[in-house]
Amino acid sequence: MNPVNNMTKYSLRSWVLVLALAPTILVGILLGSYFTINRFYELEDTLVEQGSNIIEPLSIASEIGLVANDREATKRLLAAAQLNKSTLVKSIAIFDANNQLFVTSHYHKDFEIMRYKEALSTLHKTEIEHVGDSLILRTPIFSTGPSAAPANYDIQTDGGQLLGYISIIINKERALLEQHRAAVAAFIIVLIGVQLNLLFTFRLVKNVTQPITEMVRVVAKIREGKLDARLDGNLIGELDLLKRGINAMAGSLSEYHDEMQQNIDQATSDLRETLEQIEIQNVELDLAKKRALEASRIKSEFLANMSHELRTPLNGVIGFARQLVKTPLHSSQVDYIKTIERSATNLLGIINDILDFSKLEAGKMVLENMPFGLRETIGDTITLISGSAQAKGLELVVDIAPNVPDNVNGDAMRVCQIINNLVGNAIKFTDSGSVMVKIELQSQSEEQVVLRCDVVDTGIGIDESQQDFLFQAFGQADSSISRRFGGTGLGLVITKRLVNQMGGQIGFTSSPEKGSNFWFSLPLGLGQFQIGDSLPLEKLKDKTILFYEPRVLTHAVLSRQLNQWDTKVTHHQHIPSLLTTLNTAEAPYDYVLLSCHGFSDSGQLVSTLNLAKTKTDCLVVLYDCQEQDALTQFIRPNADVVLSLPVSEHQLARNLLYPPMEYDIIAPVTVATPAARQSLTVLAVDDNFANLKLIDTLLSELVTTVIAVNSGDEAVKQAKTRTFDLIFMDIQMPGTDGISATKQIRQGSMNRNTPIIAVTAHAIAEERELILGSGMDGYLPKPIDEEALKDVIHRWITRPKFTHFDLHTLNWDLCLTQANHKADLALDMLRMLLDSLPQTVTTIQTALSQNDHPVMLSTIHKLHGASCYCGVPTTQRLCQEIESALKRETAVEDLEPEILELLDELTKVESAANQVISQLSAEITDDQKNGLL
Repeated sequence: MNPVNNMTKYSLRSWVLVLALAPTILVGILLGSYFTINRFYELEDTLVEQGSNIIEPLSIASEIGLVANDREATKRLLAAAQLNKSTLVKSIAIFDANNQLFVTSHYHKDFEIMRYKEALSTLHKTEIEHVGDSLILRTPIFSTGPSAAPANYDIQTDGGQLLGYISIIINKERALLEQHRAAVAAFIIVLIGVQLNLLFTFRLVKNVTQPITEMVRVVAKIREGKLDARLDGNLIGELDLLKRGINAMAGSLSEYHDEMQQNIDQATSDLRETLEQIEIQNVELDLAKKRALEASRIKSEFLANMSHELRTPLNGVIGFARQLVKTPLHSSQVDYIKTIERSATNLLGIINDILDFSKLEAGKMVLENMPFGLRETIGDTITLISGSAQAKGLELVVDIAPNVPDNVNGDAMRVCQIINNLVGNAIKFTDSGSVMVKIELQSQSEEQVVLRCDVVDTGIGIDESQQDFLFQAFGQADSSISRRFGGTGLGLVITKRLVNQMGGQIGFTSSPEKGSNFWFSLPLGLGQFQIGDSLPLEKLKDKTILFYEPRVLTHAVLSRQLNQWDTKVTHHQHIPSLLTTLNTAEAPYDYVLLSCHGFSDSGQLVSTLNLAKTKTDCLVVLYDCQEQDALTQFIRPNADVVLSLPVSEHQLARNLLYPPMEYDIIAPVTVATPAARQSLTVLAVDDNFANLKLIDTLLSELVTTVIAVNSGDEAVKQAKTRTFDLIFMDIQMPGTDGISATKQIRQGSMNRNTPIIAVTAHAIAEERELILGSGMDGYLPKPIDEEALKDVIHRWITRPKFTHFDLHTLNWDLCLTQANHKADLALDMLRMLLDSLPQTVTTIQTALSQNDHPVMLSTIHKLHGASCYCGVPTTQRLCQEIESALKRETAVEDLEPEILELLDELTKVESAANQVISQLSAEITDDQKNGLL
């Protein structure tokens, strides 16, 4: 406890009394005790001195009586001595050398106490013994005659013949009485001192503490707000100054209080007016908010309608352009048709950018969290835009650090969109040089990695004055850029908002005429399962490779990949040194990798390829040149493998490990023979004549029977009269729209369980949710892509039907969705979950029996992560509940019911997974044999 708080519990009066009395009483007691004790010792010393003055002469005088054995004379001597000091001496006795009583002054009943208890040889001088209220002195008697001792003999030091000793009892009563008198006198003196101190102390209390107490009372009143309280009377010294100060302070506070009250009244008045203004502003803000919400709703409706209205004619343009390419046309007509298709596709891209920007601005962009292979995804994205780099003769390089994990979780489509925007911009604004995509691992934890991607180009750069406007919507570095390069100016702002929404950062550095470096960092989850096939890279160890690539960046990246596989590489960047090595090489190489760059003409290229062919069994040509005729006429006929740059690590390793056979070499393009149509009856519904004709044409190439109607009412009639294998339904139609028609078909028709696919140009996420929540089974966006149409038909016609387990135990459609609609990936994940279940069950049971909290939490956490990608909703829910409880430090035994329920559910999952895997594995294998997957 704080001692200051203890001090405040006592009043000033109490402290004055304590501090005034305590020292006086303490000093008085100490002095009285000192002088009393000192008097005691003085009286005792005086008593001992008196006894010694009596006993020592008697010991000398008694020598004659002891020597002569004259008891009578000795008795008279002792009696005379006692009578002389009768008040002091109680008894005197003499004992002989045998410690026997020789004579006593008078009979004493307790003369035994006078006897010396020790051996007489130890008694050399006068000894003192205190017994009760008496003092016993004993002195030895020595023979001092001429015959017995020399002349200089001293009885106290030298001693002589011991004749005996004399013992005397001294009365201490008078000494004790004097001691008591001294103690009483000291007490009286101390008491008188305390009384005098009390007198002065109370006088001090009256003159000092009482005025201070009055001051405290007045200050308390002032603190309570009674500012008219004042101190009266005349005080002494500084107390009078303190009184005047308190009165002056009270007066000042009273004035300040009055002034403050006036200010408060004024502020209250001002505040009342301000609150009224704020209330008016709140009403205006509420109205503005309602108008903003209404404007946002109108904007969303406008975007949906705009998307529909723009995509509907584009669907017809793109669709019929692709159909027209299939017909016999001369070269100029084919070029015109492809130009129409590219223009429409570019327009569609602009529409998608505007819709993405609107969704990001409204905060309605929904990000997925699916597992994907990072290198494969980036490779596919770069492949799509590598043609633009090849057309401009740019060196496009992808450098992914070896420590970057490949199996990650996130939104693969948005990652592709970010890289596509940045790399596309780099290619667009670079006329010569290179564009490099570099990905590095920035940080890594148990569940997450942070990757940094740099897109470095040698393009026109950005002036420092224009850099602040770069990430603004519909803006570019300057107005001339939009005229020269085109574009809406939405790519970078969409990229920045996507990166920010995914939890990352984005920035850039740039110098005019030197190039730019756009970078972003992105957090992604670590995948628990491997995506794609693993290659036996150890087989490439110690393989000999002759590698030629004149360009520095591509050469460095591919060299690092080859060295990473422990191959023995012979590097060349110049044609002369390459030809020298080929001409002088004695042993053949396992692989020869040649770039198409650096050759003076096609003749030198062909001769080098033929020479390299004699030095290896696997000649790989790395091709990214613009001359397609050279590829067809000179390279493919003389190479074993042709790979387009930039080539991914996986693609390069796969072609080195498994080089294609001769029949795998790509043959010249020939007219494809139409595939056999499936025996299906399909209903197509669309109110737009062009779109209805297009979907009818596309479906007629894929199925045997197509019924096309142009209204929702007609679709309901057809559904009531006959059964269909599949129904494609437009959403926005006059009269009965697609959603209403779907509900009527589901309620009362012959196609209650028939899959109904929405075919619409709506691109807003809310519209898609509304479509899927209305009873429709799928979604096909406009413009209709022929391959997407094939996938939809195949997916829903060949959809497996499981009846031996609950969909909440294992939902294959959910599993397929979580695997990004990749059936082989979904099966792989399901197999890995099934393989891990026995060990997982055993670990959970052991942890439950041993109440092992850390092991249980780790196991449930891993199982929870695996269940998020395998379509097992009940298992996922139970894992989430148990994991959350364990993280709240809930005991394992308290979760026993939930854990036992989870173990039962895992048994059901194991049975359902075995059925799904056995049925779907056979179907997927058949599809692969038939070329459907």
